[in-house]
Amino acid sequence: MSLLHRNARQEPLAELSRFRGEFYACLTARSDALFELADAILCGDGPVRSLAELSLVGEHRRGHGGLYAAVARGRVDTGRLRRTLAAVPLPRAADGRLVLAIDITCWLRPDAHTSPQRILCHTYGRGKDQHIPVPGWPYSIICALEPGRSSWTAPLDALRLATGDDSATVTARQLRDLLQRLITAGQWQEGDPDVLVIADAGYDAPRLAFLLQDLPVQVLSRMRSDRVLRRTVPPRQPHTMGRPPRHGSEFVFGQPDIWGAPDTESVTDTRLYGIARARSWDRLHPKLTHRSSWAAADGTLPIVEGTVIRLDIDHLPSGATPKPVWLWWSGTDATTADADRLWQAYLRRFDIEHTFRLFKQTLGWTSPKIRTPEAADRWTWLILAAYTQLRLARPLAADRRRPWEKPSPPPDRLTPARVRRDFRHIRPQTACPARAPKPTRPGPGRPPGHRNTHSAPRHDVHTPRKTQPAKRQKKKSTTPKPRRTG
Repeated sequence: MSLLHRNARQEPLAELSRFRGEFYACLTARSDALFELADAILCGDGPVRSLAELSLVGEHRRGHGGLYAAVARGRVDTGRLRRTLAAVPLPRAADGRLVLAIDITCWLRPDAHTSPQRILCHTYGRGKDQHIPVPGWPYSIICALEPGRSSWTAPLDALRLATGDDSATVTARQLRDLLQRLITAGQWQEGDPDVLVIADAGYDAPRLAFLLQDLPVQVLSRMRSDRVLRRTVPPRQPHTMGRPPRHGSEFVFGQPDIWGAPDTESVTDTRLYGIARARSWDRLHPKLTHRSSWAAADGTLPIVEGTVIRLDIDHLPSGATPKPVWLWWSGTDATTADADRLWQAYLRRFDIEHTFRLFKQTLGWTSPKIRTPEAADRWTWLILAAYTQLRLARPLAADRRRPWEKPSPPPDRLTPARVRRDFRHIRPQTACPARAPKPTRPGPGRPPGHRNTHSAPRHDVHTPRKTQPAKRQKKKSTTPKPRRTG
């Protein structure tokens, strides 16, 4: 190995060893078993199917009993682990801006009747136009996005939603705590560009921007195509009687004849979507009412202005008919360059879906049949720590492809699954603070002929209570009415 190549490997290797040492320090009970469990997740030959199979991986030197005990009764200092994740090197956009994507993914447990704190999770894609609620544990996960096309993200936080939580309020609190940790770790300093938070249409973007207005944050979110926003009130004419209006004329997404001339307009030639046309209208806001997440607000509701961007493309790679994308940005006075930067940044939000797929299909996040939500949180943090080690080992990994696979581009373009194949060879070069297991004998277990008479308690799934009697559902209209209130 040449001296130049050896020096290029030293810094990533030192960063990976530093994180592994900090991760071990975050484990406060059964730390050795939990640390080796994370190594077993990364060094397995195939996808993780069960906890018992992880005990057969060579890097896990303990038995399956110690493995289950570590997941059930181990302890992780999540506060310190959150600070550790915020301190590792993070990807940034071309202008040096931190771009965060937030989304909710569910650990579905429909048959786990003895698991508490399950709530109904909305699932998509299980049938044409069917959104079926399935009991499970929803997790709100925040990731830092890379600027180009990639299947890599940097997970920074995970939070399980409890019964009765308002997603906008919980997300705002989660983002506020994360930004404080990023500022403390030196990831954002005075004079840096504002952090861009990207969300999908399931979030109330104006409320999220209102709750984070005192932080260096900009919110970019998709809006449904049936929304109706309001313009700014025009200047009041002299000698006009009556109460001044708070909202201007309507901006209906589904009525092009009342949009007016856009404030910015650009045309971009893209490789996958053909011609992309972006138009923006400045200073539009929703008409808020005292309902939903604003029900507990006192007094006059605020006016949260932003910029609306409409993106139209020629075609989709799948051949489906493209639909316009409506985006709402919490900033105002957007230029043409800002509009192009924002819709291109929104397309990077879908990289978080690759991370969720890797969590579930390769690292086995939802594979174990865990009973308690505390154990589920513990296992979730192990998955996040394992994925972070993969990301830090990315410059060190070799392409160990299968004979039928094509050679990968440069090493920095390896996917997380391919980096995981080589982690077994990288691990001996890093710090391994876990101590060797002590020889023990298995316990006596339950005496023969004695059945377990202590059945586990069963828990109902939390469902929101209805204040009015259930009405007969009407057939869904193909032309829904525009939503004129926020």
